[in-house]
Amino acid sequence: MASKNQHILLQFVLLLCIFCSSQGKEFIKPGQRRPSYIKRASSFSSAEERGSYDYIIVGGGTAGCPLAATLSRRFKVLLLERGGSPYGNRNISRLQNFHISLTDTSPSSPSQPFISTDGVINARARVLGGGSCINAGFYTRASPSYVNAAGWDGNLVNESYPWVERRIVFWPKIAPWQSALRDGLLEAGVSPFNGYTYDHVYGTKVGGTIFDPKGFRHTAADLLAAGKPQNLRVLLHATVQKIVFDTQGRRPKAVGVLFKDESGRQHEAVLRDGAGEVILTSGAIGSPHLLLLSGIGPESELEKWKIPVVLPNQHVGKGMSDNPMNSIFIPTKRPVRQSLIQTVGITKMGTFIEASSGFSQSSDSIRCHHGIMSAEIGQLSGIPPKERTLEAAQKYARNKQDLPWEAFRGGFILEKIEGPLSTGELTLVNKDISSNPSVTFNYFSHPRDLKKCVYGIRTIEKVLRTKHIVSLTGDDEYSMKVLLNMSVKANLNMIPKHTNDTASIEQFCRDTVVTIWHYHGGCHVGKVVDRDYRVLGVAGLRVIDGSTFVNSPGTNPQATVMMMGRYMGVKMLRERLGRAADGV
Repeated sequence: MASKNQHILLQFVLLLCIFCSSQGKEFIKPGQRRPSYIKRASSFSSAEERGSYDYIIVGGGTAGCPLAATLSRRFKVLLLERGGSPYGNRNISRLQNFHISLTDTSPSSPSQPFISTDGVINARARVLGGGSCINAGFYTRASPSYVNAAGWDGNLVNESYPWVERRIVFWPKIAPWQSALRDGLLEAGVSPFNGYTYDHVYGTKVGGTIFDPKGFRHTAADLLAAGKPQNLRVLLHATVQKIVFDTQGRRPKAVGVLFKDESGRQHEAVLRDGAGEVILTSGAIGSPHLLLLSGIGPESELEKWKIPVVLPNQHVGKGMSDNPMNSIFIPTKRPVRQSLIQTVGITKMGTFIEASSGFSQSSDSIRCHHGIMSAEIGQLSGIPPKERTLEAAQKYARNKQDLPWEAFRGGFILEKIEGPLSTGELTLVNKDISSNPSVTFNYFSHPRDLKKCVYGIRTIEKVLRTKHIVSLTGDDEYSMKVLLNMSVKANLNMIPKHTNDTASIEQFCRDTVVTIWHYHGGCHVGKVVDRDYRVLGVAGLRVIDGSTFVNSPGTNPQATVMMMGRYMGVKMLRERLGRAADGV
């Protein structure tokens, strides 16, 4: 369980750089006003709406929005989202404000920070649109082998990805730092160049983005527009407390949910009699958490918290994984334009090489963020996880204004490992759904994960030696001297001095590990849900989100999670309606 000191640290660190950029002001792009079917949770009437819905979906995120839109084409759908609307918040909408939402720790923030027991600061989405509202925007599909292993219908998958892409995905205008990485990867042997593609193929490529050419973010919430408005009701600030079961039959059956609105008043949403279902799309933290609080999970865990056991299942909350990320800072001769993830190198070793670059204000009194690797969003990678204390954060804040400009002039190359074999678990710390459960990922506890990280760091070293990166870094001895001895003070990781020493790089991997927010697991297929994502041993209940994944798909999961919502919506309609589902 995260200590009180960790929670204080989290709030402190994530507030450090709000002053560096504009605060969230109302900004609504033409055509982006909140649709009429989106209401506050307090507008719900338990008496009038009881039994009105065929489907109750818990979680309006990357899976929940496309799923709700699709099911609403033929059935009445209630979508419950614990967060607010993304529309009108420029910290969500504007690429240059990417980091601000992740620094906001207020109750209305679109992200909810948490610290794993490993000491790594992380974040959960808390907004309609889910992680697509607070991520770096990169869009790339899963590999064909991933689709086959999941048991998905390839034809329907190939229909579902484009359904998403037509609505919210764009090709990026590649930034100079991303171009340098592209050319450096190819010179370093991460080939061939596969051009602009959504496909997951070995070599180097440029992927899609949910930021349009003007830097405006499009999210999973926009996919709701593809639904049938008269069949769709979306409630914001609707925090589901537990699933309601009918336990009188042969096996428990989900019949509704209890939720609180923004004023704390409790409501009960009940399914229409018949073939209705409750569907959890609350993510890798939210879905197993809600199952536990509803009485589905390990008996010892439920009895510890005096939660009535609806169905014992020892696998709920188990098998939690997070893809570890490690980054290298590269100082440049001149400031580089901000970029998030655009270029990726996909190696056969199971390591992905990506890049980001930040920017700083021109004022001598302000030192700002480094984009995706900003310490202000919790990436304290210059400090070993167990030493990421309140005192360390305070020291960083004190010293930041005294750092030389060279510490803010450059970019990052990062490596993330595919399919970590290190796993952990999620357990309760109380019975409040609004608070974070305890989450452990056990980064690098499996030796194969360390081997992949070592390979990734050595690949980055090869890239740094290429002419394409050298042309940006030059031979600025002053910059290097300034930076080499201040990596912790500046929260910057330079390339390790002894890359031939495997043990040294392994320690570097452990000491500098951070997250790239691709955690998954807790409701695995075959253990918690079946191949159709029905919860085992329970009727009328499914889980459709990243908690069902054993491995995170592709180099970024958002494309596949959105596809999965659309895919399962169409599949469910076809199973229920046959040919009448055509044209959805």
